[in-house]
Amino acid sequence: MTEFTKLGLSPTTLQAVTETGYTNATPIQAQAIPVALTGRDVLGIAQTGTGKTAAFTLPLIERLSTGRARARMPRAVVLCPTRELADQVAENFAKYAKGTRLNWVLLIGGVSMGDQVALLNKGVDVLIATPGRLLDLFERGKILLTGVETMVVDEADRMLDMGFIPDIERIFKLTPPRRQTLFFSATMPPEITRLTQQFLKDPTRIEVSRPAQTADTITQYLTRLPVSDPKAKRTALRMLIQRSEVQNGIVFCNRKSDVDIVAKSLTVHGFDAAPIHGDLDQSLRMQTLQKFRNGELKLLVASDVAARGLDIPEVSHVFNYDVPHHADDYVHRIGRTGRAGRTGEAFMITTPADEKSLDKVLKLIKKDPVELELEGVDFAAIKDRAPRGKDEGRSSRGRRERTREPKPSEAEATIDAVTAEEEPKEATRSRRSRSRRKPEGEEQKAVIETAIEAVDTPEAVAGETETKAEKPGRNRGRNNRKLDKAEVSTSALATHSAAFGDDIPAFLRRPVIIPA
Repeated sequence: MTEFTKLGLSPTTLQAVTETGYTNATPIQAQAIPVALTGRDVLGIAQTGTGKTAAFTLPLIERLSTGRARARMPRAVVLCPTRELADQVAENFAKYAKGTRLNWVLLIGGVSMGDQVALLNKGVDVLIATPGRLLDLFERGKILLTGVETMVVDEADRMLDMGFIPDIERIFKLTPPRRQTLFFSATMPPEITRLTQQFLKDPTRIEVSRPAQTADTITQYLTRLPVSDPKAKRTALRMLIQRSEVQNGIVFCNRKSDVDIVAKSLTVHGFDAAPIHGDLDQSLRMQTLQKFRNGELKLLVASDVAARGLDIPEVSHVFNYDVPHHADDYVHRIGRTGRAGRTGEAFMITTPADEKSLDKVLKLIKKDPVELELEGVDFAAIKDRAPRGKDEGRSSRGRRERTREPKPSEAEATIDAVTAEEEPKEATRSRRSRSRRKPEGEEQKAVIETAIEAVDTPEAVAGETETKAEKPGRNRGRNNRKLDKAEVSTSALATHSAAFGDDIPAFLRRPVIIPA
């Protein structure tokens, strides 16, 4: 392997790299750093976990070491597809630029925009941002991109999956044409190829390892279930976790709603688990990730938002609760373990409904995972119970009471069902008794509704109108308006009679008081 001392980095940068514990460069770093230091455009293609972040961060620090930042005019922009990846790039930049005077700002959604604007006004060298927040601040006049010297796009294929390509094109057009571009991606679909041809000038293409190659340090297992039932999959997941010596692990689901359901199920059964996906508040997502990094959280249940680029070196296990729809995502998922020479284990649960997706994964990785059978459970007999509110054994009074409550979403109802079927019976019985209890004040509420209906009839309204007409000098309302004379308009009633006949709605029969 190539040592960092042979890549042309300055002593200050080499000292920062040494303090992080790295002495040898990865293949993508060894090939990309010398080219980037010369100012040429780089097109880097490498699988996740190969060190792409340092491949563009180190030469960026070297090239920006001379010069001075100006207010609202960054000298470099690093674009990332997700907030978590942008935060990770910022952490790496802080480590490697520790001995320099360079400053940077992290521009992501879900956090205070005022603090970000204050830092921009002081002048920053590097913007590390997601496309949405960057364009938002540009449209508000808080950023000028005319001074950008270097553009970096990280995880470009993930940008494509998330629909950011139009935003990337717009940002490129806002920057000067004479700039250096460092473009990194794990795969090169046609849309990404078109983007590189449009905005990169004679780039040096660096491709290390085929994108579909999985690390040899990862032992892969496959568990086949005879039924496609969610409860059977949750049972199998718990058995896999219990049989493995899990130091910490990530459970991947295809849908955000399943992330919440699986996390709730694991928590009910006593596992230390928490969900993370794009619909959660940013502060909660960052807090959950930090707990996982610090070892305070054992299991992280995630959507594919956490499958790309997150550098958590000591993840011991990865569990694929769902077979990914795209075969490439499988490589990125299991790439969260077995990093930096460590060993790891990856499990995948499959059902009869996953046959097509499973075939694509096996053809891509060109490996046969170890078949793992779970004994002691008849998975074919497991059936997921219907969500609460659809059980046939409830009384009619209980059903009437539930119809008055707002209808929950499908995900919320399923989470309630998981809790009901998997939590201890004593807690379930107590909660059911509370749900059957008659709400307080129900009888009084019915009496009030009856009284309102009696008062709100056309005859009652007409009688009230006559009473008001007999007392024209009475103060009414907060404005204390006085009606000297009141008369009931019958022209509107005649018009409605001509239009509706005898079927005039009740609200149109009500008289209208017109002040004289």
